Amino acid sequence: MVKAIKRATCLLIMLSLLNTQFTCAQELHSRWDELVASDWPKALKLSDSTCILPIGILEKHGPHVPIGSDLIQVREWAARATKREYAVVFPDYFYGQINEARHQPGTFALPERVVWDLLEATCDEIARNGFKKILIINGHGGNPELIRYFMQTRLEKQRDYAVYFFEPHSDSAYAKKLSALHKSDPAGDQHAGERETSSLLYLRPDLVKMDSATNESGANQKRLNIPNVYTAIWWYADYPNHYAGEGAKATRELGQLVNEHFIDQLVTALKDVKTDTRTLALQKEFFDRVKK
Repeated sequence: MVKAIKRATCLLIMLSLLNTQFTCAQELHSRWDELVASDWPKALKLSDSTCILPIGILEKHGPHVPIGSDLIQVREWAARATKREYAVVFPDYFYGQINEARHQPGTFALPERVVWDLLEATCDEIARNGFKKILIINGHGGNPELIRYFMQTRLEKQRDYAVYFFEPHSDSAYAKKLSALHKSDPAGDQHAGERETSSLLYLRPDLVKMDSATNESGANQKRLNIPNVYTAIWWYADYPNHYAGEGAKATRELGQLVNEHFIDQLVTALKDVKTDTRTLALQKEFFDRVKK
């Protein structure tokens, strides 16, 4: 009887501690700019020193979805994911690679050296504030090459933090559901097309102008074809309207599927990053060998 009472007491204490931690996490804002300074130690602890850096861009998205679509999506993904798994989210960051859209209104394209230095300085400053793990989530199709190369150069010199890049995948069950809802040709559905427009219809329907979706063509113009050769002007050659796909075929239902799949995977990745101890240990081992 006494043992049973002790076990029950221990269980109640554990449940109370877990509930306290959960309540504490819920009371804390996840956005860096919405935290108060006195909550910083608490935020570092609950996040396991993990900060999400959501990178979007400012560019034209066809004639019907907002210029900040990429930024809006990463902002919403981070906000919704951290309600389920706490981490601190860096404020709106839209300083990526977008030279291919400079001919369109609303595009914010900084010089390449500024883009690089700003990303490096931002990560260094995030780390100076106590974060050992920086998880990048990206909303712009023109950024991955920049981000991957940037991450590889983190091995140029030793740092006391690690950078991670979240890249979701498509499993067979998701692909089947996606195919059932998709109305346009998936091969041409790239920028402000059916999928991205659907995403905005789910996240921010108040900003979408569906009646304008057919005002311009999102078809591939195929104005340049040099087999087995890459050139920077390829996107402009194919899509001079900076619109690729058929936004008019978008639905909120498709947007919900796409976004919830992304957020589910982000939550899982966030949990894995928070509990990861190997990356930093391996970085130290690597640099110890470099110094020899």
